[in-house]
Parts: sequence; structure tokens; C-alpha cells
Amino acid sequence: MLLNDAYQNIVVAIDGSQASLRAFKKAVLICKRNQGQLIIAHVVDTKTISTAETYDQSMINRSETYATHLLNDYKQQAETSGLTNVQTHIDYGSPKVRIPKHVAKAFNADLIVCGATGLNAVERFLIGSVSENIVRYAPCDVLVIRSDEDLDEDETEK
Repeated sequence: MLLNDAYQNIVVAIDGSQASLRAFKKAVLICKRNQGQLIIAHVVDTKTISTAETYDQSMINRSETYATHLLNDYKQQAETSGLTNVQTHIDYGSPKVRIPKHVAKAFNADLIVCGATGLNAVERFLIGSVSENIVRYAPCDVLVIRSDEDLDEDETEK
């Protein structure tokens, strides 16, 4: 339950894309305004890894290393901008399931911030976007950040 509509536990889903960078920047601003806690979350997509893992056993290690570096970089940026209550979280599975159904609940999130598009355009085309699923299954409010590229894509579809 929100007091005075001030979000306090804000999860931002990041994947290294420009859209998630924009979502991160917006989440930082909201946290600063509300003096809230920022949870920077990345989900290692195990479905993609399990397919590739039969060919390359080190794929999971590279994914974890990438996630750790990405989260540490974002955490440092958040702290440099003045936030003092910043956590990072790596999860495993499908991002479209883990973010709304597990990460948000584990951190008692009252807001999830995510980019409208991410790195996996093929999956988005075939089975829907991560942000669409987050909106559908989240136990809290969701703020989807659109980028200029998203707007350009929409214009070309008309």
C-alpha cells in the first residue's frame, strides 16, 4: 500500500539495452524524489543458455559475469547520482516470468520500471515482449519507458 503515492521499493529491470538504460535513469529519478530503495535486477535467460549450453558449457559463466559487471556498473551510477539505498539482484529463468512473479514479490516492490523493448527482438516478435508480460503479471504498478527507437518502429508499421 502506498502512502501519499510515493513509491518506496522500486525494481528496475535491466538487460544492457538502450531501453533498459533509459528505464534505469527514470528509476533513479523516482527513487531520489521519493527517497526510496532501488533494486536493480537482471534475469539470466536460462532458456537461451540451455539451448546454447550443449555446444558451449561456459555460456552460463559468461552470462553471470556479464550480469555482475552490468549490475555493478549501474549500482555505481546510482550511488554517484546520490542514492544511498541501492541493491542488485541476479535471477535465473525467463525474464518475463521472474521479474513480475518472483523479483517484485521478493523485494515487496510497489513499482517496476522497464524499457519498452530489450535486447531480444526475435523473441519479442515471436512470443511477445518482456515488458508486456511484466505489465500483465506484476503485483504492483509498472512504468514502461519508451525510447526514440520504439517510436520510430511504431511509425514504420503504419
